[in-house]
Amino acid sequence: MMAPGIMRVFLLSFLVVSGSLQVTADVDDAEDGVTVETEEEIYQSPKADPKKVYLAENFDDVALFKKKWIKSEAKKQGVDEDIAKYDGKWEIQIPTRKIFNSDSGLVLTTEAKHAAISTLLDRPFEFKDKPLIVQYEVTMQEGQNCGGAYLKLLSRGVNTKADLKQFHDQTAYTIMFGPDKCGNDNKLHFIFRHKNPKNGTIEEKHCKKPTQRLEDIYKDKEPHLYTLIVRPDNTFSVLVDNKEFNAGSLLEDFTPPVNPPEEVDDPNDEKPEDWDEREKIVDPSASKPDDWDESEPAQIIDFNAVKPDGWLEDEPDMIPDPEAKKPADWDEEMDGEWEAPLVDNPRCASAPGCGTWAPPTIPNPKYKGIWRAPLIPNPNYKGKWSPRRIPNPDYFNDEHPFRMTPIHAVGFELWSMSPMLLFDNLIITDDPAVAEAWAAQGFALKKQRISSDSKTWWGRLLRAVKYRPGAVSLYVVYCAVPIVIYVAYLIRRSYEESVVELVLRSVGDRPWLWGAALLVSFAVLAFVAYMCCGPRVDPEADVKKTDAVVEDDPHQEEVEETSEKTSKADLEGPEPEADTSDTTPLVDSEAAGDGQRKRKPRKE
Repeated sequence: MMAPGIMRVFLLSFLVVSGSLQVTADVDDAEDGVTVETEEEIYQSPKADPKKVYLAENFDDVALFKKKWIKSEAKKQGVDEDIAKYDGKWEIQIPTRKIFNSDSGLVLTTEAKHAAISTLLDRPFEFKDKPLIVQYEVTMQEGQNCGGAYLKLLSRGVNTKADLKQFHDQTAYTIMFGPDKCGNDNKLHFIFRHKNPKNGTIEEKHCKKPTQRLEDIYKDKEPHLYTLIVRPDNTFSVLVDNKEFNAGSLLEDFTPPVNPPEEVDDPNDEKPEDWDEREKIVDPSASKPDDWDESEPAQIIDFNAVKPDGWLEDEPDMIPDPEAKKPADWDEEMDGEWEAPLVDNPRCASAPGCGTWAPPTIPNPKYKGIWRAPLIPNPNYKGKWSPRRIPNPDYFNDEHPFRMTPIHAVGFELWSMSPMLLFDNLIITDDPAVAEAWAAQGFALKKQRISSDSKTWWGRLLRAVKYRPGAVSLYVVYCAVPIVIYVAYLIRRSYEESVVELVLRSVGDRPWLWGAALLVSFAVLAFVAYMCCGPRVDPEADVKKTDAVVEDDPHQEEVEETSEKTSKADLEGPEPEADTSDTTPLVDSEAAGDGQRKRKPRKE
């Protein structure tokens, strides 16, 4: 059994630390004015009027989830057979950082595997006179290194559960929306597929770069709310946590643009052989002057220079190192005669110079260099040649790109290097008030609880250990094990005295035990205090060093500043236009591909 003296140190340190933490907690809560909830279960799953939504999924009903959501049985196109299968695992789980007991989410538990899951909408969404609003939560519980967390709104043609079983990367979709990251490339996708009204081909249109920084959403491990609003007047807004991160027009802020140019270069036009693009030419009438001497050097010796006083002409600049010694393993037959390495001559340090003095050089006033004839304007200059412009044979003018292919299903088709991606509270509606109420019932309560927890010492401790209660549990075990052993030791010694009396009496004549206990307690308290009350990192201080255009973002124009707050009127947009939508089905085509690859517009 452990020595009684050591056991007493552990017991005393635990008593001191426990009492100090209780005082710290009481004072901290009093200063912050935080009232700790005694009822953990105050959360209820968000609810919405079925008549006002096309899909409302809170992932809190496991039985309903298994009935509605279909895991893909297809294989990814264009990859090796061994990794083509969608074998990523989806589960309904309570978050690793539990906020409410009854709140769960859809979790992609695996990493480095293709995963796809989808469900049919309660009824198809037709792009007519009402806005499309897509909103869902993502929690990157382990952060995100490389991969996507976006969703796809699947086009008409994916109408049955049998179709959903074959959901893969080539399945036709109308809109793709959500976060995507690999390395330092942080994205928030909004891609829609546009049908060419002239020839029926389909082309992906990629939204311009967001106006806000995206780094924190990939590393803070907290829930974030993503909202996409696409309006009948062809405007759109992208919100993160109810703050506008991007906004613009379907006609103006996408690459490639919806409408092609009216004129294009004539591919058959060729530059004439006699076309002269030289703005200036060498003057053919110029000749070198007779007195032009090219033999004169650029620098000459300054004969007026005088050697400075104190110049040590007999002293060399470098001398053998007097402290150097020949290595013991030096073999003169093999290595030659040993010579000490050269070092700066210390006598030259205080003198103007050492060694042979030579006068400096100066610019030669007679120097002219090699003669070259001057340039003159080219009398035959015709300007920069460019092919003539002709009417674009593929030109069209679609003034209503909002009228996209109807949406019949929604799904996640992902690849991620980080496990435990959690999705929650997905809603698709055409009423901004419904989306706001849905967020208030779920996301807002979570953020409120997180904010409240962060104000207590326990919340700060959990945040300091990255919300891993196991780290705190190790400390509890550290204190509990020796205490249990020591209590058993005391009980074995005496059944008549109380444990406290026996402890106090046993350490009363051993002051060093009190000192050791205080030292251990101080060390533990300092560690806990630093994690709970130490310096906090300002998330706004982590500023991205560069905002260069990446391959996926061909826009070169500067992004205008946008407001961080979006009113309800902004969500609704202007009055809708008349319904003249074309419900011609889209041609089945390739989808956007994996999150780990840079995404380029695909033309079919």
